[in-house]
Formats: sequence, structure tokens, C-alpha cells
Amino acid sequence: MNDQSQVQPGSAYFMEETVTPVEQHTLSVVVDNEPGVLARVIGLFSGRGYNIEQLTVSETEHEAHVSRITIVTSGTPEVLEQIRTQLERMVPVHSVADLTVWGNAIERELALIKVAGEGERRVEALRLADAFRARVVDATNNSFVFELTGKTRKVDQFITLMQPLGLIEVVRTGIAAISRGPESMKI
Repeated sequence: MNDQSQVQPGSAYFMEETVTPVEQHTLSVVVDNEPGVLARVIGLFSGRGYNIEQLTVSETEHEAHVSRITIVTSGTPEVLEQIRTQLERMVPVHSVADLTVWGNAIERELALIKVAGEGERRVEALRLADAFRARVVDATNNSFVFELTGKTRKVDQFITLMQPLGLIEVVRTGIAAISRGPESMKI
């Protein structure tokens, strides 16, 4: 074959591959606090093959019987927009905000981290806990339970540092998030 027989960029056979990047977004969903609502929201994700990476739910307004669901999920921009649109159509949903799109949201996660160790490993675990501003919420002669609040990245780093020092168990809440400034989600 000579060079002239190769497919040229202007040809109908030349197809440039485009890869749409997958993004991670934090969605805040205000819903009625009633039986079955969380199952319906989760069903929307599972029924369409979307993944929930983190999920936090709590009643936020007791008198109005309203809860806030914070969902961390990933997808292409088109998939994320589809998720947001489908959530907005659900009857018990009052509002949906993509806090990643709103920008500059405050996100925090709580973790309880149990570490066992003695001697130098114990001292090093306490030193690192102090550097990360983790509180000791339980202590025995050979173990600690640390409470750490912060961004997910901070929690991940602390857990990584505790592994060689005797990490036993980790419990995480998932992200709680709110937008900065005077804007508010409508009920």
C-alpha cells in the first residue's frame, strides 16, 4: 500500500475518538421525610445503572417533615444532568442542587478510626492525630478511637498514615455539604 491509499482526515472514514471525561459531583436533594422516599431515590440510581459513591441522609426540618439527601456520584456531564433532571421529576422531591456546579460548596465528612498499637507506634499515632486535629474519643492501654472531621481527602490521608501504625477499623459518615453564601435550597 502506498501513502495515497491511507484514509485521510477529511475522508468519511476518518472518525476521531472523543472521550467524555467522567466527573464526580455532589448533589443535594431536599425531600419529604416519609417512608419509601430514600428507596425511590436509590431505585432511580440502581434502575439506570448509576453508582452512588457516598450517601448521607437526615431530617433537616422536623416541623416541615423535610430531609436532605446528599449524594456523591460520578458520570459524564450528560449523565449527571440526566440524574439531576430525573430526581427533580420525582414527586417527594422539593429541590435538587448540584453543589459541584454551584461551586465552592463546603463539604465535610466524619470518620471514626480505631488504631491499636504500643510503644513508639502508639506515640506516632497520637502525634499524627494531633497534626490532623483528630480527637481521641476512646482509649485503652493498647488502642485508640480517633474522631476526625474534614474533607474526604484529609480523612483518606489520615487513614493511609494509620495503616502501618495498627489501623483496625474505620467507620465513615459520607459527605455532608452546603453551598456558601446567602443562597438556599427551596423547600
